[in-house]
Amino acid sequence: MEIVSLNQISPDQVIIWSWGFITLNVTILYTWLVMAILLVISWLATRNLSSEMNVSRWQHFLEVIISVVRGEISEMTKKGADNYVPLIGTLFLFICTSNVLVIVPGFVAPTSSITTTASLALCVFIAVPYYGISRNGLFHYLKEYFQPNFIFFPFHVMGELSRTLALTVRLFGNIMSHEKVIGILLAVTPLLFPVVMQALGLLIGVIQAYIFAILSMVYIASALAEDEHHAHVEVKQQSVTTV
Repeated sequence: MEIVSLNQISPDQVIIWSWGFITLNVTILYTWLVMAILLVISWLATRNLSSEMNVSRWQHFLEVIISVVRGEISEMTKKGADNYVPLIGTLFLFICTSNVLVIVPGFVAPTSSITTTASLALCVFIAVPYYGISRNGLFHYLKEYFQPNFIFFPFHVMGELSRTLALTVRLFGNIMSHEKVIGILLAVTPLLFPVVMQALGLLIGVIQAYIFAILSMVYIASALAEDEHHAHVEVKQQSVTTV
């Protein structure tokens, strides 16, 4: 019953430490923990980088992740993929690590808090115009908001805001609902079935990290406004959003 009660409240509401208007809740604590884990893994993977055939397991693991991320980005941008690897790769690694660590007893995924998912979506919201303006200039980027004519400007703005909201709610809803279901099953059937659901939840967590990263890149690629790739980006977005 204790597990159920913990899963019935938001991790933002569980205050660990407070001083004045400064508070430390479960979401912030585990966010820092995930960041620390990623920092240690990055250090282990990059401390002895080598261009030889025999490389460390950490370097090989990192190279596989970067290759996959770069390959997905290259499908949408065709050029300059390395410019977007740091952002998209970081989003994927942070979300994936947060979701996978739920197998650790007592760990609460930061992505089960809407404040975390909103922050991640806000990063994408800022990155879209940043990369669009960097590639095509301010005038060309703003001109897209008035296509095919100025009447569509409010709809373009609404589209930017709605897809940011969609990124927030999609990730939050999937991770939060999984934790709620696991908490209920542990109270009702505390043996085999919750283990199966936990394994399924790990798969869902990795998939959701992939979808968030890909959708983020789709939005960035659309801001680049390259006509020859626009149709391909739209098809990619439709295929991902159906998952």
